Amino acid sequence: MFTRLFLLATLVLTLVAPVPATAQQTARRSFIRDAEVENTIRAYATPLFQAAGLDPDAVRIHLLVDPTLNAFVAGGQNMFFHTGLLIRSERPSQLIGVIAHETGHISGGHLIRIQDAVGNAATEAVMGMLLGAALGAASGRGDLGSAVMMGSQEIATRNLMAFSRTQEGSADQAALSFLDTTRQSAKGFLEFFEILGDQELLVSTRQDPYVRTHPLTRDRVANVREHVASSPYSNNPDSPEFIEMHKRMRAKLFAFLESPVRTLQRYKENDNSLDSRYARAIAAYRKPDMDTALPLIDGLIAERPKDPYFWELKGQMLFENGRGIEALEPYRQAVSLLPDNALLRIGLAQVEVEQEDPSLLEDAKAQLNKALQSEPENHSAWRLLGITYNRLGEEGMAAYAMAEQTLLEGRASDAAYHAGKAERLLPHTGSIWLRIQDIKERAAQAQKQQPRR
Repeated sequence: MFTRLFLLATLVLTLVAPVPATAQQTARRSFIRDAEVENTIRAYATPLFQAAGLDPDAVRIHLLVDPTLNAFVAGGQNMFFHTGLLIRSERPSQLIGVIAHETGHISGGHLIRIQDAVGNAATEAVMGMLLGAALGAASGRGDLGSAVMMGSQEIATRNLMAFSRTQEGSADQAALSFLDTTRQSAKGFLEFFEILGDQELLVSTRQDPYVRTHPLTRDRVANVREHVASSPYSNNPDSPEFIEMHKRMRAKLFAFLESPVRTLQRYKENDNSLDSRYARAIAAYRKPDMDTALPLIDGLIAERPKDPYFWELKGQMLFENGRGIEALEPYRQAVSLLPDNALLRIGLAQVEVEQEDPSLLEDAKAQLNKALQSEPENHSAWRLLGITYNRLGEEGMAAYAMAEQTLLEGRASDAAYHAGKAERLLPHTGSIWLRIQDIKERAAQAQKQQPRR
């Protein structure tokens, strides 16, 4: 019985959380970071977040490596995108429609409401089971008690499904409002619904998770279609800038996530478009065939010398092929062109640290401290900063950086150890000393909550 109730709760939670994965699925899913892809999504999303009254900087974008078509919100203002959705969306407006819908879930407070609905449904089912058990015991008829129990659970399930349909419809209406406010067409959103309609014809095991987590109804499709017919912005095209950004994002993700053979089959040598050359450059470096990759990326840089992402890719190509010293200048160019991006600074610092050249360490320290101002929860940056401080002989600061890293990684005992060491070695004044006390307190609380063996 309790298993059934748990599944009942899980059914609704999947509306704004990923479908439970099989072991095989989990093995092939991981999170990735990419400055260009994240900034492309933010360029699409920021006007929608502002239209919804959200702080764009407070909404966190997460990229999940998964070939299926899905997006969801979870854990507050966190928006997740499967790479399959990004690659398979044919136009910016299709993805923008999905972002608008997920923004509707956040602005509508659906995560909190769903938790309340799950609690209510569970209560209904429990009360029904208790009533059924009592009735069966009093009448001596187990079949009657079982019927009451099953009936209560079916009612609870129907109520939850009705609730989910209501929330999806509400998110749709919010999405359409945000699109109108930003003067964008909802045609892409309707096209995405048509893709989902095709998915519904498949057996459930072959459906993309978006279909299962965002139940599609005729009313939802009809409402979007009616909006497209009446909105004064329906014929507004995607901007040329967004179209290029979208093509580049798709090409980049495909080239990094698929085999070089598949990439070269899709982006053929006789296709001289910018996104095709971009994809082929990535495929060549992954083979690795640097004799082909470098001329391709150099050609793109010659064409777009102020593009930070082309410079970043050149630096990555060189660094990952054992040419770290040559990689420094491309990474420096990328950072100079996009100085507010933490990922580019972390990339440059990693190259500097791994050259084992003492003259590069002070700049690496500066790059990492700057990056951590905007991304204080970046594990990799704290790890690299700890290494940098250690090589500079700043043992106390190295211990502090390692305390931050291990706390973020949930290693409470290690965090307590490093924080204690930093406390002994650093002055007992200032913001870092106060932060060390906070780390010690959080680590102690985490250790108390850990189960005893």
